[in-house]
Amino acid sequence: MKKSLLYTLGLVASLGTLSTQAQQTQPSYLELLKQQPKWVDSVFNRMSKKQKIAQLFFVRAHTNRGQAFEDSVGKVIKREKIGGLVFFQGGPGRQAILTNKYQKLAKVPLLIASDGEWGLGMRLDSTISYPYQMALGAVQNKELIYKMGLEVAKDYKRVGMHMNLAPDVDVNNNAKNPVINYRSFGENKYNVAEKGAAYMKGMQDGGLMVSLKHFPGHGDTDVDSHYDLPQLNFTKERLDSLEIYPFRELIKQGAAGVMIAHMNIPALDATPNMPSTLSKPIVTGVLKEQLGFKGIVISDAMEMKGVVKYYKDSEADVMGIIAGNDILELTEDTKRAVKKIRQAIKDQRLTMDRIEESVKKILVAKYWAGLNVKKHINEDNVVAEVNRPESMALLQQLADASMTLLKGRDAVQQLTPDKRTVILNVGTPDATVFQQELVSTYKNSVVYNLDKNANANAIAKVLAEIKPEDQVIIGIIDSRLRPSNNLPLSADLKMFLADMAKKDAVFAFFANPYNLAGLPGLENAKSLLVAYQKEDYMQKAAASVLKKQLVPTGKLPVSVNAFFKYGDGL
Repeated sequence: MKKSLLYTLGLVASLGTLSTQAQQTQPSYLELLKQQPKWVDSVFNRMSKKQKIAQLFFVRAHTNRGQAFEDSVGKVIKREKIGGLVFFQGGPGRQAILTNKYQKLAKVPLLIASDGEWGLGMRLDSTISYPYQMALGAVQNKELIYKMGLEVAKDYKRVGMHMNLAPDVDVNNNAKNPVINYRSFGENKYNVAEKGAAYMKGMQDGGLMVSLKHFPGHGDTDVDSHYDLPQLNFTKERLDSLEIYPFRELIKQGAAGVMIAHMNIPALDATPNMPSTLSKPIVTGVLKEQLGFKGIVISDAMEMKGVVKYYKDSEADVMGIIAGNDILELTEDTKRAVKKIRQAIKDQRLTMDRIEESVKKILVAKYWAGLNVKKHINEDNVVAEVNRPESMALLQQLADASMTLLKGRDAVQQLTPDKRTVILNVGTPDATVFQQELVSTYKNSVVYNLDKNANANAIAKVLAEIKPEDQVIIGIIDSRLRPSNNLPLSADLKMFLADMAKKDAVFAFFANPYNLAGLPGLENAKSLLVAYQKEDYMQKAAASVLKKQLVPTGKLPVSVNAFFKYGDGL
């Protein structure tokens, strides 16, 4: 019996080794590009010129906009024979069903992508949202971020997607950035490259295409390219040494894809109002020639004002292809764009060779993703299978690892379950997981909540309940959907927090760390823990620190002001 058991264990171990070896021997997308699989040639050779051009276009898809919208996308797939889809809001089960339907309509299988910087939850309900990249920038254990990449790859493949338009490797060195901000791993180029590489490798090892974004770096802008064209007035030397650094490093480490931003960068292309997406000197000159990038180049959404403000009626699409993009994402009108590109070829502004180079890269991506074999996505138990117990466990581990104690390790150690404890929540009127978790340890406690608009009268009522001998724990919670800047707290609350910081209160900050700059006086706090986001897993992690069950190891990924700098963390 023992021999049989040992044999079985040995077989399992050897199968595990083989599985790892199989993963290693499976060629990467970049290796496959050199091999040019036979399937790619056979599909390519059956395409008309018009069909080849259409492969470069990826259109928007949703599962929350009703039947008419879903049908309109189906018609575009069937009639125009586009190359792929970018899914936005909806649900995982509905998306699996709709993807099966759409793939049946496609003559050439569709490559399907989505923005999943923090996993499926960035776009889909009933799915996991991992911590934002700002919080991951605080995590010191890269292995956890690599594992997150593997889990995200499993989720994507389960719902029938092949490419994640992530990670965001912008260096966020402008605290007022309205569009990147918490989506970045932080302000330090080395930290961004290191964390970005871990996430990228996890996804690619899990069989998912990736797209580094937003080249050549959207971190130091104060304009959102969804609404206008940002301008980067930096020297080539500055751009090369800072903004481009993470892209260069990750390209060296085998990145399969890069997304181009819509930014005007005079140092790299002096043409007035020229978005980087449409710039041949930037896309071909810098990315392909200087950095030697051989993978797939994707434009940022071609419907964004940053590009269509100055280049209308599909002229942007023509210029995007001339510049060197392989995939044009979310163009305003695919039919019109294909027609315009065919005319540009007749006018000798563009060659068919340029088109065919991109088509082959897209077909190799489809082959790498396994689309050479027709597959039906299992439509049963989708929600359960993208909410796996191991993913939930990893989510909590990442939250735990992000906890950043800026002040007061001793003050945390001095908290005692025996004393009466005031657990005060600032920012939302509702009871929080943070409070519930603390009450389980601090049995002799009282709980209060002050909404973000609380006035002096509401604050005075709470203050009247606090006794001089009480230990006070204050959670500051950003209740907004996304943790951006300008935390919406009343002036009275800000004064109250500054006053409490002079006393012995212990603070947990569930908000983007840039918001610390808007709360003068908090630097005087006896203890200050940064927990980055309002989500329950962050509240549990912060409570674990204050219950002395978790030692915080996170380091601040951005500089806030003179008191709180990059790398701080006890």
